[in-house]
Amino acid sequence: MAEVTLCTLSTMATIRVSEDIYRELNRVAGRLRQESGHPVSMDDVLAHLIRTRGLKLSDFQGAWKMTDIEAEELFKSLRKLWSRWKYPSE
Repeated sequence: MAEVTLCTLSTMATIRVSEDIYRELNRVAGRLRQESGHPVSMDDVLAHLIRTRGLKLSDFQGAWKMTDIEAEELFKSLRKLWSRWKYPSE
């Protein structure tokens, strides 16, 4: 599995993709770089694919399959992290 890190001004996420998908994303990135004449990010590549293919983010809903145990472990971990998070003091 390869990891793709996506960054925007407000969020950052890492997603896991297969090596085949990662190669395809890089192929599309290369094509976009040639067309635009400047570097493109994976965020740019995914936005381009969603825009040109008529996809919505909700089309990917349910694409990540996990067991109930895995889901509970994920939410338990999130609750633990959220409980330690503090608002920055002003």
